[in-house]
Amino acid sequence: QVQLVQSGGGLVQAGGSLRLSCAASGRTNTTYSIGWFRQVPGKGREGISCISNSYGTTHYANSVKGRFAIARDSAKNLVYLQMNGLKPEDTAVYYCGTGLCSHELDPSDFPSMGQGTQVTVSS
Repeated sequence: QVQLVQSGGGLVQAGGSLRLSCAASGRTNTTYSIGWFRQVPGKGREGISCISNSYGTTHYANSVKGRFAIARDSAKNLVYLQMNGLKPEDTAVYYCGTGLCSHELDPSDFPSMGQGTQVTVSS
């Protein structure tokens, strides 16, 4: 079973930056496709980015394209989500997950999720 541990997040002013990290463990010598999602109270989970385990293909939601960047550090077995130009509407609980990375960024394609981390952007 895959385990996901997240770190990062917190409070930042609008225009600032934060970096989230996701560590996936489970099968030995396995590279996982990792997706990032966010959720605000009363709304469904939104897919915002993912990186595939083959070729490192990346996808981004239009809402974050050009501001967020996903990257993998294979040596550390970590996937990062660098968030720049943060806006108050980016405030949410952010989750990483393993599953099928595609342009659809469908949360249902990622059956395993991390514990979530709060990101709050003040105006």
